[in-house]
Amino acid sequence: MSEKKSRSSFSGSIGFVLAAAGSAVGLGNIWRFPYLAAKDGGGLFIIIYLILSVTFGFTLIITEVAIGRKTKKGPLSAYKALNKKSGFIGFFATIVPMMILPYYCAIGGWVIKYFIGFLTGQGVSMADDGYFTGFITSTAEPLIFMFIFLGICAIVILRGVVKGIENLSKFLMPILLVLVVVIAIFSLTITHTDADGTTRTGLEGLKILFIPDFTGVTVGSFFSVLVDAMGQLFYSLSIAMGIMVAYGSYVKDNENISKAVNRIEIFDTAVAILAGVMIIPAVYSFMGSEGLSASGPGLMFVYLPKIFAAMGVWGNIIGTIFFAMVLFAAITSAISILEAVVSSFMDEFHISRKKATIIETVIAAVVGAIVCLGYNVMYFEAPLPNGSTGQILDILDYVSNNILMPIVAIATCILIGWVLGPKTIIGEVEKGGVQMGRSKLYVVMIKFIAPALLAVLFLKAIGLILI
Repeated sequence: MSEKKSRSSFSGSIGFVLAAAGSAVGLGNIWRFPYLAAKDGGGLFIIIYLILSVTFGFTLIITEVAIGRKTKKGPLSAYKALNKKSGFIGFFATIVPMMILPYYCAIGGWVIKYFIGFLTGQGVSMADDGYFTGFITSTAEPLIFMFIFLGICAIVILRGVVKGIENLSKFLMPILLVLVVVIAIFSLTITHTDADGTTRTGLEGLKILFIPDFTGVTVGSFFSVLVDAMGQLFYSLSIAMGIMVAYGSYVKDNENISKAVNRIEIFDTAVAILAGVMIIPAVYSFMGSEGLSASGPGLMFVYLPKIFAAMGVWGNIIGTIFFAMVLFAAITSAISILEAVVSSFMDEFHISRKKATIIETVIAAVVGAIVCLGYNVMYFEAPLPNGSTGQILDILDYVSNNILMPIVAIATCILIGWVLGPKTIIGEVEKGGVQMGRSKLYVVMIKFIAPALLAVLFLKAIGLILI
């Protein structure tokens, strides 16, 4: 009991919501959501995404938050506290953020490089063909920027739950939202004319995002859109990474976590859609429909700098604002990933926050260095089960996101839905007389629908379902 009383806590609901939303709002919202929305019929994808958010997403987030608050432990210890035979879930839920943090910091370093570049007026040169490849294949610079990014995250975590995570989230998240809105509004005002006289506007690109395109929709293509939307939601909301368990363990017993989770969903979905408004109209205006086929690092570090360069005098300004926004999103996500591991180490091994942070920072620094060197002195390509090939970063991303995370989520659904029973979570959510909205839906989702959907996602990820 003394452990629960002495445990750090968020100061209130707002602190928890902004910290959790900061975790959820990351690079996936910015470089993957717009691509999938454009590819999967615009409004059709968004409709499916919204439906999944209030059913599938709600079920998984509130389960993990409630597990954290009920046990008052990090993921490595929380699952064992619920059921002695379920310790393996916590183990995998801790391994996932340990695998993700190093390459996330490597990418965070890339973002710092581009932010500084645009801030100092070098945006045009960063848009040159081969600039990004030249940067990541160099030896020293990627390492330096990765260490800087990781160091920023470590300092925040060392300051603790309130002074570090909560205070940073309260400061950065409102600024991030304002920057996203500013860029989105600017994107809608763009008009671009090609050399052949073809003129495209940002508003035309907006139609691609929001107007449902049912052309050629079949049962198979609809299923493909469903899986894409589910995958985006699953990876975007920081589910099955131990993060929401760790953050939930810092939520006070008198907080309404059902209402808090609703706010997290709204914030994350709003930023994802705004990211679509921010990117799709701009890319469409300058590159047409062909430009909308880009996603991931190629979109952020190759295509968008070219668009900023083509904007003339506005290019460096918008580019600086954009990469500042991306940097804030990356930092708030990375600190949550680091905290999931630190929380686990503190609870499982009974060590101080300082010692746990130093241990994980050193591990992340070593692996992060290997990730950076994977593009030069340690370069190789390995085949992946989904048919693609990848470097060290891609392998870590594939194993953590496509194999371990679905396993953690499916095992959690089985534990709560069938071993302990949904009332374990419902009872925790309704502590203090709070009513859990969608409780009947929750029972059906956690027992049947969510594990089935996760199984489909897993089978697709390992290449056994081809859609």
